[in-house]
Amino acid sequence: MLDYMDNGGPDAHSPSTAQTRPPKRGSEYAVLLRRVRDAGLLDRQLRYYLGKTAVVAGAFVAGWAAFFLLGDSWWQLVVAVLLAAVFAQFAFLGHDAGHRQIFGTRRANYLYGVIAGNLAIGLSIGWWTSNHNRHHAHPNTEGADPDIMGILAHSGDRARTGKGFRRFIFRHQAWLFFPMLLLEAGSLHYSSVRAVLRWPIPNRVLEGALLAAHAAGYLAAVFLVLSPAKAVAFILVQQGLFGLYMGCTFAPNHKGMAVLAEDDATDFLRRQVLTSRNVRGSFLVDTALGGLNYQIEHHLFPSMPRTNLRKAQPMVAEFCAEIGLPYCQTGLFDSYAQALQHLHTVGQATRPVAAGESG
Repeated sequence: MLDYMDNGGPDAHSPSTAQTRPPKRGSEYAVLLRRVRDAGLLDRQLRYYLGKTAVVAGAFVAGWAAFFLLGDSWWQLVVAVLLAAVFAQFAFLGHDAGHRQIFGTRRANYLYGVIAGNLAIGLSIGWWTSNHNRHHAHPNTEGADPDIMGILAHSGDRARTGKGFRRFIFRHQAWLFFPMLLLEAGSLHYSSVRAVLRWPIPNRVLEGALLAAHAAGYLAAVFLVLSPAKAVAFILVQQGLFGLYMGCTFAPNHKGMAVLAEDDATDFLRRQVLTSRNVRGSFLVDTALGGLNYQIEHHLFPSMPRTNLRKAQPMVAEFCAEIGLPYCQTGLFDSYAQALQHLHTVGQATRPVAAGESG
């Protein structure tokens, strides 16, 4: 069941409700920040990240070792599944480095990010950081959040603008959502290469070289060890499931929560909380979702080390209850149900209004 840790209920997540509150909010986030900082939850957790890196890197090496040992076999599709999960775990580490959660300096986090992102899994950390920071600054905001400006519609207004094939996608997006995620890895690789070639990202030569090294190493390994048919099958399974995993990680976080207008004046605290949804944690859920199931806490404190998000969660929930701010938390499968229901509802805006009905 969905938890709203106040008396607001689902309707309290609309931007208009947030804007009708009294304007005395300036110090509220400062109060919460002070509590979190005093609890030591913003302190670096280098030992945790060294351990996490060792486990993921070990799994990465073991996966590719198994690949070479198995040789030209259809059992390689099992390895493809395992490597899809390992790639996602590297992506989570790159995400944390992009938010400077790991080291105290920008340079150290960046170098970690290009190794985990560009070299290990073929995703540009420079592109991702630029794109993702815009999302954090304007979560679920029409015209400003790149995460809701893609192939899906997140509001009825955008759905109604769809023409031709895009309108078809919008109308059926709830049904197409998971199948389309199988293409997500390809989209991420394409965006990374395009950014390195066209965007003014820092260190583009280094980033491009590492992306090229990843692509060359990955394709050479696959096509030298496997027959062409098995090689293509391996890539489709490994990359398809990698994209599906990434999409399933991010889907519960914002879909179905408040969508704000570009000129919305909601303050930072409410903007981050009202547009985000938590998924209840456990060791398994926290590991599988890279800690991003604590999406509210992550958005409020992006540089907080992943391992501290779980500790911050009850503090944030309690504070939201104190100020009467809706705090949304639900189970994993319910979060998917809510996201799909939202996509379905938005998609209905593309259907023509029957005669005699209001628009």
